[in-house]
Amino acid sequence: MKAPRLAGDLAAEQRAFLGRNRSRWEEHLARARTFLGEGLRVADPRAPVLVLGAGSGLEVPWRLAPPSTVGWDADPWSRIRTLLRHGRLVPWMFLDLTGGLADLTDLAWRTARQPWSGRLRANRAAWRRLAGLVDTLEPRCATLRAWSREHRPGTILAANVMGQFGVVARRLVERCFAGLQLWDQDPEDPDPLDQALHAWTARAVRAFLGALLECAADLWLVHDRAVIFGDAPVTLGPMTEPWMAQLRADGPLEAADPLAGVDVLRECAGRALAAHQRWIWPVAPGQIHVMEAIRVQPPAGRILES
Repeated sequence: MKAPRLAGDLAAEQRAFLGRNRSRWEEHLARARTFLGEGLRVADPRAPVLVLGAGSGLEVPWRLAPPSTVGWDADPWSRIRTLLRHGRLVPWMFLDLTGGLADLTDLAWRTARQPWSGRLRANRAAWRRLAGLVDTLEPRCATLRAWSREHRPGTILAANVMGQFGVVARRLVERCFAGLQLWDQDPEDPDPLDQALHAWTARAVRAFLGALLECAADLWLVHDRAVIFGDAPVTLGPMTEPWMAQLRADGPLEAADPLAGVDVLRECAGRALAAHQRWIWPVAPGQIHVMEAIRVQPPAGRILES
């Protein structure tokens, strides 16, 4: 047996996401398209434009994209969906942005199976061992860094991709263990594998932001700031920090941090903050996302080659 193929797993995640009821997504899509569309509209046409996490084009208004725009999404069907939705066949990179998901999948697959027989180790010791080994993995976004150094993009849009790193990592590990229950059931007990993947996600998000900040482009970032579970209505008060203080609800909230504790504003503190927004996205019944959109401008003195 072979390890699950990364492209196929990412395509399955995308299909599941797009298959949800989108009847309450209008405000989110309008705000995301307006924000990302402004990034495309003001992009300098003399330099390449890069759209990361381009997906199916649901949130990206490709009609505003300059001719030099390149899409990047590991889902092998993402370019075709964009073509069908926008009538535009865009140059595309079909690669994992973190540079670390393949290593994580290979490690999980080897840990889950006996080397002499290939049979699944259906015991807790296997995934506890995996938890210790995940800490040795370091996603570095090497391909994104290399592409940016070669092409020197003037504008980069990150279209709701950072918050997916941890979700995809967990799904890949689960598939390597063939659907066995990996996570400790008692929320009061420490879960070594959950903690290890949380730390891996934080490293991946920081590496991704570091790669973006290295290349001195105008950055337009849309991402999940939080995922809130439950049926209680949630609204946002006036913009404030920390983001939790902005939440308004009638009762206690169960919230998850898809960025694994990484504060994007703090990571981008060396850049000028030109725009900052948050809004509510009701993704599905009982699941609300707090979205964040940030524009950080390139350092002063950037000179584009004509």
